[in-house]
Amino acid sequence: MSTILTVKGLNKRFSGLHAVKDVSFALEAGALTGVLGPNGAGKTTVFNLLTGFVPPDSGSVEFDGQLLDGLAPHQIVNRGLARTFQLARPFLGMSVLENVEVACLAPRVRQQGRPRLRAQRLLEQVGLGERSEFLVDVLPYGDLRRLEIARALATNPKVLLLDEPFAGLGSDEIRPLADLIRSLHRTEQLTILIIEHKLRELMQLVSEVIAMDFGEVVAVGPPAMIVRHPRVVEAYIGNVEIGSALGRTEDSLGAA
Repeated sequence: MSTILTVKGLNKRFSGLHAVKDVSFALEAGALTGVLGPNGAGKTTVFNLLTGFVPPDSGSVEFDGQLLDGLAPHQIVNRGLARTFQLARPFLGMSVLENVEVACLAPRVRQQGRPRLRAQRLLEQVGLGERSEFLVDVLPYGDLRRLEIARALATNPKVLLLDEPFAGLGSDEIRPLADLIRSLHRTEQLTILIIEHKLRELMQLVSEVIAMDFGEVVAVGPPAMIVRHPRVVEAYIGNVEIGSALGRTEDSLGAA
């Protein structure tokens, strides 16, 4: 596989806080990779740096052979790097279909024509076809997560960044959403990078994990290795709930 995203030496400070410290990693085309770390580890800040919402103090991001340095978020999306957010940001007062239709008008996909038809097809793909005429204001949280994914897909991305897609969802909602992410990865040949705090679900979904703590990448590897890595264990040991989940994750992965 070829490398589609290369991150080198990213740094970001907010006043006295060094939020991202010399972060480097590479993402192979077609990969399904997770980003793991406790609250405050710098995960979402990395996503913001990759997508142009926050400028880095130093370092570089190369996507599909081109540097993204200095580009605005809409320019980065138009190159094929799309994202969702921790908090859903729909256009209130508009229908579910209209929310996706707007994204279908992005320059990268505008030439494909018939944005309304394409938007409807995307909604059906993510399981919202029957809710296309609903106002987004009345959608439950799980459906808003699916809508976020549909809007990102509407830009025809090469790489999709998912920021905590399972947050706020129950187990009965997480399983089908995880299945949707697997399906998009497989059928659309999408490269996906996903931040998630639900450890077992993340580890069972991805084939590689980038572990962060205090703004640094502390380990990169397959899930079975990451759950036993000393720095990862150290990062979670003070949180009983998360530490317990880490242990159950290790059991579910068949780790010794």
